[in-house]
Amino acid sequence: MNIIDGNISMTKDPRAYQQMLMTRAFADEHDLNLRKQIHDLYSVPAHDFSRWVLERIAWRGTEMVLDLGSGPGNYIEALKQYIPESQYIGVDLSLGMLKACQRRYDVGLSLANAENLPFPDHTFDVVLANHMLHHIPNLDQALSEIWRVLRPNGLLIAATNSEQTMPEFNTLVQRAFRLLGYHVDSEESIEQRVVAAFSLETGTVKLARHFNAVARFDLPSILVFPEAKPIIEYINSCRPFYEPYIPHGVVWEDFMAIMSEQLKRLVDHFGELAINKLSGVLLATDKGGFATEYLRRLDETSSP
Repeated sequence: MNIIDGNISMTKDPRAYQQMLMTRAFADEHDLNLRKQIHDLYSVPAHDFSRWVLERIAWRGTEMVLDLGSGPGNYIEALKQYIPESQYIGVDLSLGMLKACQRRYDVGLSLANAENLPFPDHTFDVVLANHMLHHIPNLDQALSEIWRVLRPNGLLIAATNSEQTMPEFNTLVQRAFRLLGYHVDSEESIEQRVVAAFSLETGTVKLARHFNAVARFDLPSILVFPEAKPIIEYINSCRPFYEPYIPHGVVWEDFMAIMSEQLKRLVDHFGELAINKLSGVLLATDKGGFATEYLRRLDETSSP
């Protein structure tokens, strides 16, 4: 980690960052599953996010699917209604995640890097890259690889968060820093910094550099917590991502003690804690899916 202007910023060394992902953030499925369970239990209105993501496209049932950053296979159950398990391949950098997936499902799995995919050109009809593209050091290289392995009519499905998600959380974070004696000049929230490399806002532009058509679908909702414990657990599960962005000199345990006290006071006062969130999905293609009819009409109007 490098200290810049009093803040700790994530190292630019891609090997060190990937090592952190494999050994801390995604060594096993525990923290990822905890966050998923919290979203499932406390989101209002309630929804199955995986199914909502997959419903953004029209499935034929014959698609070959590549799931990048597949983790413990959280999209496989929802995919079963569209394709057989034999048409699915999951890719992850974490051996622990792949082993967790293997215990649950009989699917093809590969330990590989999204920047160098071990598949021939034009192999897949659909590539899933959900909540993972912001972790990739060389995003353009990974998007080039995704484009390469997709068939000409293929689709990329990439779920991610907005940079404006969870603003109430950011207010509490900034207040915690002040209570610890640190003034933070940046208006950017921790969440903005974590997802900035590929958010709903930035991802649209970055995908357009590689694909002819990009579509964005938003899913606003609210996390409503009747007690402080689950949100405290959620923040602690994000420690590998959030810790590099807290001011230099702030100890994580002290930060969490202040955050926990704030959260408990708010719940005691209001009876609950509501945090607005905005997540969604970006679709990208050269000439398939949602873009087929539009591009056909465009060709017709441009023909002499």
